[in-house]
Amino acid sequence: MPLTVATHNGSFHADDVLAFALVRAFLDPDATVVRTRDPVVLAQADVVVDVGGEFDPGRRRFDHHQASYEGPRSSAGMVLDWLQAEGRLDEDLAVLLRERIVDYVDDVDNGRVEPLPHVPCFANIVAGYTRGARTLADFDARFLDAAAMAGAVVAGLVAEHEECRQARDIVVGAMAAAAEAGSNVLELPRYLRWKPIYFDNGGAAHGTEFVIMPGLDGSWRVVCIPPAEGSFDQKRPLPAGWAGLVDEALEAACGVPGARFCHKNRFIAVFDSRAHLLEALGRAGLLRGA
Repeated sequence: MPLTVATHNGSFHADDVLAFALVRAFLDPDATVVRTRDPVVLAQADVVVDVGGEFDPGRRRFDHHQASYEGPRSSAGMVLDWLQAEGRLDEDLAVLLRERIVDYVDDVDNGRVEPLPHVPCFANIVAGYTRGARTLADFDARFLDAAAMAGAVVAGLVAEHEECRQARDIVVGAMAAAAEAGSNVLELPRYLRWKPIYFDNGGAAHGTEFVIMPGLDGSWRVVCIPPAEGSFDQKRPLPAGWAGLVDEALEAACGVPGARFCHKNRFIAVFDSRAHLLEALGRAGLLRGA
C-alpha cells in the first residue's frame, strides 16, 4: 500500500515540495500526498513534513517551525538526513543532493538566503507554481505539478551521480593507460564529464594534452585539455592554421579527409573518424607515444 505523506494545505514552498519528492525518489515512488492541517489526519499519515510541530525521525515527523527545534534544516533537509540514515541512499549521493539543491532550499526556507528575483533558482521556480492559485484545490493541484518537477530534478541528480561513478573508473583507467604508453592522448569510449575526475586525480601534472572521444553522430572529436579545471587555456592548443575552418578548408589545412570543424579558439576539432583524427594530429606533430 502506498505511503501517505501529509503536509500543510494552502500555499507551499520549495522545502515541502522537495521533501515529498525525496520520499518518492528514495522510499516509495507511489507515495501520495494529503495536504491538511487537521491533527487527526496528520496523526494517521505515514510521513508528515513541514507541519505538525514535531521533529521525530523515528516517527517520520519532520517539522522545523516549532521553537523546540533549533537546527539548520527545513523539512527537505530533515527528510534527506532521515533517508540517508535509513540507508536509502549512499553518502556520496546525499552529499551531491545537499550541495546542489537541499542545503540551498534549507537556507532559503530558514531565511539565511534571499532568492534573487531575476535568478530562476529552484525556490523561485517552485514559487511560480503557486501563481494564480485561488482555492485550496488549486494549490493542491499546483503542489503535485511542482512535486513532479522536483522529482525530475532529483532524478537528474541521481543520474548524474551514477554517470560520475561510472566515469570515474573510465577516466582514471584511461589516465593510467596513457601514462603507461607514454601517450599525450586520453581516449574515452564516449562523452563523459571527465574534467572534475581528471583534475581530482592529478590531471594538472598528467602528461596528457588531448582528449579524444566519439560523438553521438559517429564523428570523433579532440578536445584540448586545460592546465587547470575551469581554465580557458590549453596545455597545448590545436594548430593556428586550423582555427575557425570547416569541411574542405579544414581538410586542406590539415591534409586529411573527413575534417569537419575546428573552433576558432583551437580547443576542439571534429573529424569523421578516429583514424582521420589521429592522422591529422600526427601530421601536425601533436602526438606523443603509442
